[in-house]
This record gives sequence, structure tokens and C-alpha cells, in this order.
Amino acid sequence: MTRHYCTYFDRHYLIKGLALIDSLQRHSGEGFKLFVVCADELTRLLLTKLAIPQVITVPLHQLERGDSALLATKQTRSLVEYYWTLTPTVILRILEQHPNIDVLTYLDADLFFFSSPQPLFEELGRHSILIHEHRFSPSQAHLAPHNGRFNVGLLSFRRDTQGLQALRWWRERCLEWCFARYEQGKMGDQLYLEDWPTRFEGVTVLQHPGGGVGPWNHDQYDIRASIDGHTLVENAALVFYHFHSLKLASPDLVIPVSHPHYRLTIPGLAHCFIPYLEALTRAHIHLTQVIPDARWGLEPSLEVPLQLSFMARRSLAARLTSRTGAYQRVALNNEWDVYCSEQVIDRTKSLSVLLAAYKGPPLPRAATL
Repeated sequence: MTRHYCTYFDRHYLIKGLALIDSLQRHSGEGFKLFVVCADELTRLLLTKLAIPQVITVPLHQLERGDSALLATKQTRSLVEYYWTLTPTVILRILEQHPNIDVLTYLDADLFFFSSPQPLFEELGRHSILIHEHRFSPSQAHLAPHNGRFNVGLLSFRRDTQGLQALRWWRERCLEWCFARYEQGKMGDQLYLEDWPTRFEGVTVLQHPGGGVGPWNHDQYDIRASIDGHTLVENAALVFYHFHSLKLASPDLVIPVSHPHYRLTIPGLAHCFIPYLEALTRAHIHLTQVIPDARWGLEPSLEVPLQLSFMARRSLAARLTSRTGAYQRVALNNEWDVYCSEQVIDRTKSLSVLLAAYKGPPLPRAATL
């Protein structure tokens, strides 16, 4: 059975989009198709050149053609606001244009799968719509009023009366108002989902703890590796993680979350972020085989406020020593270190545990550089 997904991104999210595709290939095999709405022509050309078998490119202008209501919003909104406005239209138009698709699942480009998405579809069952909650941790509960119960990172819609009705209603609301601010119970495209379980029939809310993990909730979970190396969340397989606000200076240097209020844990960094960073590195290498000097998705310059932690490959340690005296360096594995600010809530305890268990070459005597 072929699963159908859709997403959209431009050149600045291309590396993340390629990592998402890589994760689907690893955990869904060849049994899926991903429609990528290319928000600029360079993205479409590069994806065409890469010729990924499961990817179907859709030029943004093809989606916009003849849609005067959508195009009218382009003049009044920022780029990110216009992208948010696009979300329901992308899903609706693909369903309309491909009558063979029964269920279409939308994915944000900064999602990454760690295991099979099959549990998501089992929960969808014969329902019309699947949505998932933020599940804010206690430390992030203050975000709930202005961000809502539900996250738009992943949604599934069945081609039936209820699924299409919800999409058309959502599209109309986003055309009316979709801005990057909270206003009268609205925020972007997201707070419109707040009453869906009662507004529409056939809505199911994901219960699997491994779906929808992200920086707004990961600090409340027991995250660890299973004996066979799979990432677990509360003893369940991690299905997908939403890498919101991650910033790359290079494939070897990254801010895992660029909002200081998000808390980090050593297990989360080791078992969620490192696999994603390795996938981003593979994506960057893949892209540079087409365009050797490609730097899309990498920050042109990256200043790291002291409130933020960052991760770097061990090979950069000597070069970073003179600049990182305010940070505590913790080895995550033999390849990656995290330079801890107050964001990392278990940095002291984890350092002693890691040092006790460490079997690699000798580490520097001082933990603080």
C-alpha cells in the first residue's frame, strides 16, 4: 500500500526537506509518495536534478495559478505568514488533483521520522482527520494560551465529506487571517484547529507518545536508546520529532533550539538531535554533489547568546576552546559535544554519569572550557 504525504519548502529549508525524505525512506521503504510544493524555482530544479524516486515536485506557481483569493494574501503578509496561509490550500489542491489518493498526510519540512509511521495510520483507522497535540511540558505551559492545544506539524486527511469540509473551512479562515501574532484567539494557521474535535465529525487526536515530540515537550519525557539502538520515549518508539527553531552554522556546528525558554536534556540531545544532525550532514553532502558551494539552510553568520546551548563535532573542540569559557562541555558520543548553558537542565548530573561510563579516548581534564 502506498502512503501519500505532502510538504512545502524553499531553498532555505531544502537540507531539512532532504533529511525528512531520508527518514521516510529509512522507515517507510519505497512504499510512499511525497508531494513537495517548491516555494522557489531553484528548489524545484535541484529536486528534479536529484531525481528522488518517491518525490513528486509541484511548482508553487502551479498551485497559485487562477487562485485570486490566495494570491491576494501574498501582498499583505510576510513570507512566513504566506507560507502558513498556504498549508490548507496545499493539502486540498493535491487531494483535488489526485483522485487516487485516499489519505494525504501533511508534514512540516523540519520533521524527522525515527521509526515507522504505521502507528499514526493505525490510530487514524477509518476516521477522516488525524491531528496531534503540543503536550506542553510543565516548563513550557506558558506557551499554551497563544499557541493552542494542537500543532500543525503533521495532519492526515481522508478524501471524504468530513476531511474535505475541514480543509475548505480551514483554507477560508487562513485566507481571511493568518499572521505571525496572537490576536483574538487566532495565531497563524494553528489556533484554527482548537475546536476541530467538536466542530467536525471524524476527528481523532493522536495518543501515541512517540508522535509529536518537540522542544515544547521533550524535557518531560524519559528519552533513551533501546538495546537494538532505537530511540524510545516513555518506553514507546519515537515516531517523529519536530525540530522547530534549529539553526545550522555548518553541518558541524548547530544551535539545537534558538529560543532560550526551551529546555534541553542530555538524553534528548544524544538520542534525538544527533541522528538528525547526521541526516542533515548527509543531505548537505548530497546537495553539494549537485552544486559544490551550496550553503542554503546554513546561517550566513551565527551569534550564540550565552542563554543558548550549542552542539559541535569533537573535531572543532580545539578551535572553540578560546571562545567557550562560559560553557560546560559535555560529550554526547565519540563524535559530538554539547556546550551547555542553563538551557541544559541535567548537564552536571549527566556529565558525571557519562564520564563514569565513557570508554573512549581520554577526555579533557576540565569540563568547562
